[in-house]
Amino acid sequence: MTHTRLPPVLVRLARPAVFATIACAALLGTAIATPAAAWWRGGGVFIGIPPIVVAPPIYGPGYYPPPAYYPPPYYGAPPPPPASYAPPAQVQQSAGQSCYAGPYVCPMDHPVASGSGCYCLGNDRTQVWGRAS
Repeated sequence: MTHTRLPPVLVRLARPAVFATIACAALLGTAIATPAAAWWRGGGVFIGIPPIVVAPPIYGPGYYPPPAYYPPPYYGAPPPPPASYAPPAQVQQSAGQSCYAGPYVCPMDHPVASGSGCYCLGNDRTQVWGRAS
């Protein structure tokens, strides 16, 4: 036994489904009939369905291909320091003498004649004798 009549739930769902099917068919028809709009604004070759547009190898007037290489920006030489900039002061060496005692070099407490004997304190606080500069 076959029932030809649809239940009320299916009748309520069938109407929106038919409407959606018709709307999709209309949109699909306009999509197939319209060629693809490409960014180069030039001619192209239409190849079958789905619509595929192949770009022409020559760019039209006012349109140029992008460069193959973008060089880094050049900002020029850095600006000179401001006039208020003062370079660091040089540390002046004192005119004092030094005592050269083997591996040790130490400043002299008081001036003596060059070449005279002097001493520096070693790591173990012992006197290491040497010559004054």
